[in-house]
Order: sequence, then C-alpha cells, then structure tokens
Amino acid sequence: MTTLLTAPEELGALLGQAHARKNLQAIVPLALEPASQEEAYLAQRAFLAHSRARIGGWKVGAKSPDGPIQGAPLPLAGLHPTTTLLRREQFGILGVELEIMFRFGRDFLPGEALPSEREVLKSIAGVATSIEIVSSRLAGWPEVPKLNQLADLQNHGALITSDFVDYDEGFDFRRPHTHLTFKGDDIFKGPGVNPAGDPRRLLHWVVRHCHEQGIALPRGTVITTGSYTGMYFPQEKGMFIGQIADLPPIELEII
Repeated sequence: MTTLLTAPEELGALLGQAHARKNLQAIVPLALEPASQEEAYLAQRAFLAHSRARIGGWKVGAKSPDGPIQGAPLPLAGLHPTTTLLRREQFGILGVELEIMFRFGRDFLPGEALPSEREVLKSIAGVATSIEIVSSRLAGWPEVPKLNQLADLQNHGALITSDFVDYDEGFDFRRPHTHLTFKGDDIFKGPGVNPAGDPRRLLHWVVRHCHEQGIALPRGTVITTGSYTGMYFPQEKGMFIGQIADLPPIELEII
C-alpha cells in the first residue's frame, strides 16, 4: 500500500535530497510551496527526518527589535568546533555571519508546563561566539519565496562553535565591539548590532516553539541568534577569525 505524503513532507524530502547531493539546488513546484509558517515548520521536520538527522542546535532571528521571530533546527552533523576546516565544494552558496549563541543549563521537555520568559532567561548557562555558514538548497536563491527559505532550515549551511563562558547578564548584547577578518583583512570592525536588538528576547520563542511542536530541548543545546556583522560572501578560500567583545575568539578556514 502506497503512503501518500503531504505537501510539507514532499517538500522536506526534496530539500533533504538536495542537501545530500551538496551542490544540487532544488526547484520547488508551486504545489509544494508552504502556504503558512506552520507548513514551513512541518517541512523542516520532514527535511531532518528524510536526512535521518538529529537536532544539534537551533537558529533563531528577527529582522527588527520588535519584529516577528523565526527559527529552524540545525542538524547535529553540521555543527563544528572552532578551527574547523571546511571544503568550499560542500556548499553551493556560502555566506558567513558572526553571531552570539547561548546554551541552557536545564532540559525543556515535551509535556512540561511552558516556562515564562523570566524562567527561560534564568536558565541561560553559557554564551559564546559562533559563525554560521549561510547556504541554500533552493534554485534561484535569494530570489525565492520567504516561506520556502524557512522550510530550507532558514538558509542554514553549517554552524561553527567556539568555547562557552559563563553567562553574564551585564554583557552588552546590543552593541558589543565586533571584529571579523578574512585572510587578515577586516570585514567588520566596530560596534556590532543584531537586527533583533537584544538577542536574548529570541530564546523564549525557541522554547515555546519546541513546546508546541513536541520537540525536546536538552540541556546544553546551542542556540545561535543572528548576525552582528551582516553577511559576507568570500570569493576565494581562506581563514576567518572573529571575536565579539571579550568572548573567546573563533576561527574557520575554507579550503
């Protein structure tokens, strides 16, 4: 007996196939385009299921300090420690963003009561610098529907993680000194600004989203929260070095 897939399941499978083939970019039929955020989030889960990928972290962001929030789960296999070497051919599109990520000191599990924003903030255990590689499985990117991009893990390629330090609620998350270099040249240097404003406001959304979707958020899961440097597209191979305020620096080499 043939099992019929829903449109989000078909879209997730299509994106998962493109992900497995690295440089392949998918053309999304009109019938599979998500009609809502809810359908895009279902497609995200189907993407991971098709890829047999475990969730290793989350990305979350907003275009303005009071704007709507969106996010996506990150495949565990795409998380890499600082000083990682990644091959350029792994990504059809490759953009780089320097971000701040968080982790919690407790589990948030399905079936539990939804915690308040204050409880979520009190659960922050660590903070670190991250580099997100922005990529896409979608032909014609970036001129493609926004909900298609959301289904495609919100244009996620990989996440580079640096060493965590203890959370300090007095840290300047709004305008920290930010420095990103590529091959020794400055890409960004000065006060960095996250489009979402204070990125801590995004964390409760992740907890609530997982609660609504029945997804466990285990202690230590990393959550990266948007760029302080904009997006940079390198035209050649080389080394990125980034630092935000006094957080530990981070390195990524594209070979």
